[in-house]
Amino acid sequence: MKHLLGLKDLSKEEILKILNLAKDMKLILKSETKKTPHLQGYSAVLLFYENSTRTRTSFELAAKFMGANTTSISVVTSSVQKGESLLDTVRTLEALKTDILIVRHSFSGAPHFIAKNCSFSVINAGDGMNEHPTQALLDMFTIRERLGKLENLKVAIIGDILHSRVARSNIWGLKKFGNEITVYGPQTLLPPFIDKFANVASSLEEAVTNKDVVIDLRIQLERQKRGLISSKYEYYKFFGLNEDISKFISKDTLIMHPGPVNRGVEISSDIMNLPNCTIEEQVTNGIAVRMAVLYLCTRKGAS
Repeated sequence: MKHLLGLKDLSKEEILKILNLAKDMKLILKSETKKTPHLQGYSAVLLFYENSTRTRTSFELAAKFMGANTTSISVVTSSVQKGESLLDTVRTLEALKTDILIVRHSFSGAPHFIAKNCSFSVINAGDGMNEHPTQALLDMFTIRERLGKLENLKVAIIGDILHSRVARSNIWGLKKFGNEITVYGPQTLLPPFIDKFANVASSLEEAVTNKDVVIDLRIQLERQKRGLISSKYEYYKFFGLNEDISKFISKDTLIMHPGPVNRGVEISSDIMNLPNCTIEEQVTNGIAVRMAVLYLCTRKGAS
């Protein structure tokens, strides 16, 4: 594996290879030194065109724990602000002997464009409304770790499906393992033809009842300028995971969220404190998964 651009085109076997290796990487995370030399001599560049705390820090720590030299480029202070094109930025990074580029971009397909025009490895850290593959992989890792399996589960994805690259990557990845996916959210935040890929619930109660996993999505307030939701209050009332809906969720159902969380908008603090809520575990597992991805993308002879 030279690049990780998305889960849509990744095989079930390739996903399992990443998840199995992440299990070993988590042992390194738990060790006293948290160090391995697998990326010693490699240079990893983080190029984020959108803001990020979890993903960016997680990738940076993963690369450092494996001995890579890391550089973060702030687009705000880079030559992008002087009009440099994405292709010219790629050529500059190539001339600087970059081995791995971890990129987040607001345009869907930007990592794919870069991968076609460079010799280094490219890892998609989120592209527009398309995919966020490492978030889905860490979700799958957490599900398997908690439930002991990744197959034949009933999974609900709740919220802003339209804008969510997390939802898309999870749908592509989880369906490869025979899982049944149900989605629910405001009609204005459901993408066209979603019923071809997932069941569409008619109510929040129906969506969360008898599910093994409930993935709650962040309501992307920065993308709501067109009035796709009436108000945060009404969203929480009708689509939020709160005390009213908790009676329909089994104590054995995993409650997941990719973060960052809008408390009191898509989820309540009480729900976040439940023992079956895995938000913090997902963050830790994200480092292990990203260590595995970095390792596999840099092995000699990768294709």
